[in-house]
Amino acid sequence: MKYARLTKEQFEELNQEFINFLATQTITADEWTDIKINKPEVAEEELDVFSDLVWEGVLNKVDYIEHISPQQIHLFHLKDDTMKLVAIKIKNPIDLTTPEGFSWLRENLMDEDVEFSQAKKEYSKDKNSDKFQLIQQGGVITKGDLYKYIHQLIS
Repeated sequence: MKYARLTKEQFEELNQEFINFLATQTITADEWTDIKINKPEVAEEELDVFSDLVWEGVLNKVDYIEHISPQQIHLFHLKDDTMKLVAIKIKNPIDLTTPEGFSWLRENLMDEDVEFSQAKKEYSKDKNSDKFQLIQQGGVITKGDLYKYIHQLIS
């Protein structure tokens, strides 16, 4: 498995897509039931393959990922060849993961306790694995509004 298995909730949301996936492999509902009972290792493999296909589809479309921790925000713009990063670091004990902390940041963006930095990095051989790693580390896929705003502000 290249990425991570989808959760039970994600499989439930993608039930029709999973049925279609099984159909492309000429596996009927009765055969799937039989596989789950009599060949659980094969069922596990099918779940893993489907999960990887879903992740590939999602990762191919991801353009922005945000990671917010108590003292820092990392905003990634995932371009075709490179990842661009805008980072914000807070030098005081404000917790940016709380509504109060984020409000403080909005009102004090130009405060001396707020540091901005930018970076650019080439992808490894597997761009989607790089994106997935950011998500595994706590990043969240976004539309990039915060990245665009901060990038415009500091450029």
